[in-house]
Amino acid sequence: MSTRILALDTATEACSAALMLDDELLERFAVAPREHTQRILPMVDSLLAEAGITLDSLDALAFGRGPGSFTGVRIGIGIAQGLALGADLPLIGVSTLAALAEGAWRQTGASQVLTAIDARMEEVYWAAYQREAGVWLGEEGEAVVAPAALSALSADLSGCWATAGSGWQTYPTLLQHDGLQLVAGETLLPSARDMLPIALHHYRHGGARPVALAEPTYLRNEVAWKKLPGRA
Repeated sequence: MSTRILALDTATEACSAALMLDDELLERFAVAPREHTQRILPMVDSLLAEAGITLDSLDALAFGRGPGSFTGVRIGIGIAQGLALGADLPLIGVSTLAALAEGAWRQTGASQVLTAIDARMEEVYWAAYQREAGVWLGEEGEAVVAPAALSALSADLSGCWATAGSGWQTYPTLLQHDGLQLVAGETLLPSARDMLPIALHHYRHGGARPVALAEPTYLRNEVAWKKLPGRA
């Protein structure tokens, strides 16, 4: 039996939603800074209407849990919680950086991807992801760091790596890695369509969680997540 998952992401300046329906994938994507709250629900409604289904016929709802814009991450998890509560769906949080890695693999076939998102404050959200047997490994290495510190973090890496994320354009010095062959990727912003394969893996391996247990990933310790009013 096929699995039906709706994914949404507002963690960066991109706003996107995608629907995995049987063997079909439907998506909506826009670069819309500061317009996420106006755009994301119409995207969801449009996808459901195109597929001819209702929210409560899904198996799970996935959301981009960050890292990314603090406001964007809060918007995404809040809307995901509201939709999931109304339709009695479990939630699956997907790393924004892992989604970038999936996007790079989809476009270039690269199984080793260095992801970097501009974190402001002269820092980047960073991780080195490697694909093994269809699964991305590297989430435990996600960090927020100054660009100058990345040479130390990548010291143990070798071979050819694709780059993904906005951080590479914002901080060109990131490309200076001795001993690594870097291939510039085309994936600059995460997309909900690239969350779906990761969400499906989590779903099949018990990774769907009740709404009350959904959590964001900020990486900056000084930013505290405050649950929405009425949430456990």
